[in-house]
Amino acid sequence: MTKNKEIKTERFKKIYSQGKLDIMEIWEDQETGIQYLYHQVAYAGGLTPLLDQEGYPLKREF
Repeated sequence: MTKNKEIKTERFKKIYSQGKLDIMEIWEDQETGIQYLYHQVAYAGGLTPLLDQEGYPLKREF
């Protein structure tokens, strides 16, 4: 008897990072391709989607 094992992959992948105390990262959703900007300073941080010139979410084409 064999068990089917689901291969789990991380949904979000960090594709860019800069800074040590003032951190800026770009994360990509592996299911939708939409990219997000994460910014953190000390204990405060925020996440927002990156937008193109027309205001639509920036996404990688599959």
